[in-house]
Amino acid sequence: MEKIIKLGIPKGSLQHATIELFKKSGWRINVNGRSYFPDINDESIECALCRAQEMSINVESGTIDAGLTGLDWVAEHESDVHVVSDLIYSKVSARPARWIIAVGNESPIKTLEDLEGKTISTELVKFTQRFFKERGINVNVKFSWGATEAKIVTGLADAIVEITETESTIRAHNLRVIHEIMETNTQLIANKKAWENPLKREKIEQIALLLQGALKAGKLVMIKMNVPENRIARIVGLLPSLNAPTIASLYQSDWFSVETVVDTSLVRDLIPKLLNEGAEGIIEYPLNKVL
Repeated sequence: MEKIIKLGIPKGSLQHATIELFKKSGWRINVNGRSYFPDINDESIECALCRAQEMSINVESGTIDAGLTGLDWVAEHESDVHVVSDLIYSKVSARPARWIIAVGNESPIKTLEDLEGKTISTELVKFTQRFFKERGINVNVKFSWGATEAKIVTGLADAIVEITETESTIRAHNLRVIHEIMETNTQLIANKKAWENPLKREKIEQIALLLQGALKAGKLVMIKMNVPENRIARIVGLLPSLNAPTIASLYQSDWFSVETVVDTSLVRDLIPKLLNEGAEGIIEYPLNKVL
């Protein structure tokens, strides 16, 4: 079968999370050693590993038809690409990350204006330069090759612009946040010419649909239980669900089987309540996709 699209998979910190998300969506991606072209169980897709920082550049040029990268890197390069879908997932949590400005805990810097004439270390150089220029604040922005948090400790910078999800690394380096400059999440982006091609567009839309379904399923679980007839109303009253729960009578019995989809954040409090109300044989199992 002829390849329809070339798909960029982010190499680095998001690589494992991305491959796991595709697995839940029905695609098995196998990275072979040092090869930059992973195998995938779909003859219409050719995969290529690409650093998230460079993905939007390669998608805009058409080297890659579509790929996954952060909103931050699209903004950094001001890439002219089509954003197909937001995909909120990461190596740590299913929530957007934030680019923040941080200084040392003992620093006298408290506001953006206090950074006038100061040196800022970051990997997000162009965006940071535009951010301060728009506010009329003159700063010296230096590119950081990594370990950005340490730049303040070693005296190489007065402040840093860094990405964080939990701020644990920021606090561990004795730093404090003075401003948030951007919220970012992973996006599926497409080359504009590829998006105008009906065959390529159909394939990219299929990928977006199933990835979104897998992400939604990751926040939900299915709960199944047996409930006596005289407790049905009370049990159903406790159940949050996408729609009404499924209820079926058990063979030659005054008991019922009840199934419902529940947000994972509610399960630990819900199950004890269900048991107290008379539910038995409660089973919880994960979902792959919810569409």
